[in-house]
Amino acid sequence: MPKDLVVLAADKNIDYGVQGLLSRPAALGIRPVQFDSFVHPRRDPGCVHEAHDFLRSLLGEYQHALVMFDRLGSGREDLAGHELSDEVEARVTAHGWGQRAAVIVLDPEIEVWVFANSPHVERCLGWTGRRPALRRWLETQGLWHPGQVKPFNPKEALVKALQKSKKPRSSAIYRCLGQRVSLRDCSDAAFLRFRQTLTRWFAAQNASGPEGM
Repeated sequence: MPKDLVVLAADKNIDYGVQGLLSRPAALGIRPVQFDSFVHPRRDPGCVHEAHDFLRSLLGEYQHALVMFDRLGSGREDLAGHELSDEVEARVTAHGWGQRAAVIVLDPEIEVWVFANSPHVERCLGWTGRRPALRRWLETQGLWHPGQVKPFNPKEALVKALQKSKKPRSSAIYRCLGQRVSLRDCSDAAFLRFRQTLTRWFAAQNASGPEGM
């Protein structure tokens, strides 16, 4: 029998983050999913231009396919995230997947999902017990404007925080975040599309909605 899902990611950070999220299906409001994930060897541009070719050979092995990459670095920064996802999804759809595939463009990058309102962010970034709190420190560094939901440059904020906490940057950080951080208040458009797509495909039976984990 085909597995539920294949994920094609642009890099290991996205791959590990998605693995972390899919490890807690109840928080997403879905049933447990059997999935495999692959990283495209040509990263973001490879997902943009070759996802349909990569996935065509897997048509009979999976019920659904999900392609995920960053808008920044894709080579198509001239398009808005939703325009780029529609373009790539049209190619994947036309090459055999039909309505069984979706494309998620992280705008600008996966780091936009990092800074949730959760104590687990500090834990995964090696900031537990440090003072001031991570958000306050990023504000003092001019990396997070007061009153804003996210740092204006999430990737730079992440790199600086890891340098300060002396925690090596690795893809395991993204899996840690995916496994632990609350999903309740995440309003990022790409994340909402990700969750809505999964709940449409893999809705949990008798589910009352995603957990506030």
